[in-house]
Amino acid sequence: MIELGVNIDHVATLREARKGDAPDLIAAAKMCELAGAHQITIHLRQDRRHIQDRDVEVLRQALLVRMNLEMGAADEIIAIAHRIKPYTVCLVPENRQEVTTEGGLDVASQQERLTEVVQGFHENDIRVSMFIDPDTPQIEASAAVNADSVELHTGAYANAKGDALLAELRRLEDAADFIAQTGMAFHAGHGLTVRNLAPVAALRDLREVNIGHDIIARAIFIGLEGAVCEILATLQAYGL
Repeated sequence: MIELGVNIDHVATLREARKGDAPDLIAAAKMCELAGAHQITIHLRQDRRHIQDRDVEVLRQALLVRMNLEMGAADEIIAIAHRIKPYTVCLVPENRQEVTTEGGLDVASQQERLTEVVQGFHENDIRVSMFIDPDTPQIEASAAVNADSVELHTGAYANAKGDALLAELRRLEDAADFIAQTGMAFHAGHGLTVRNLAPVAALRDLREVNIGHDIIARAIFIGLEGAVCEILATLQAYGL
């Protein structure tokens, strides 16, 4: 079965709206665990707009499932990751003005730097994933810097309609086929919902999806456990 990482950033977004303690991030993470999530994903941004340093510390101690730490390749955040030692770091692009991550990391243009970054994580027994667009040069570059996995940015697929949707799905299919030749694990995420997940779940050798916004949004209506469980049901049904 394809594994599910639940991104709980937007629980922290709601908490930070009033700079208080509610909703409780740890309680949300534990509810996701109990519902069957295989990992908890959080993004420690340089601007700290949602997840805070203490959240990373406390979650690392509290979680029974894996922690996946999304992060930009900034020295400050790298040092925190080396100390906290999440199971996986997922390197993402970061723009202070963006509402959410707008595209994949350009690994190809910074291979030398990222090779050093990946080596540092491996020396600390931390697995590394690259969050990239479904493009052959970025997959090749990710393999060249010794990434353990790539997470394909599915935002273009999620936003497309009609013929463009089919074209984006074919693009993901081609990328999945190419990833299978590299030895890296194949993950996917961004914009995935209970409504558009099935075609992605059917992609070749997909091992993991990370979903946040849709699960937290659905939780308003059906509860967090229900939102996690319906995604898991889709993965089980289509991820054969």
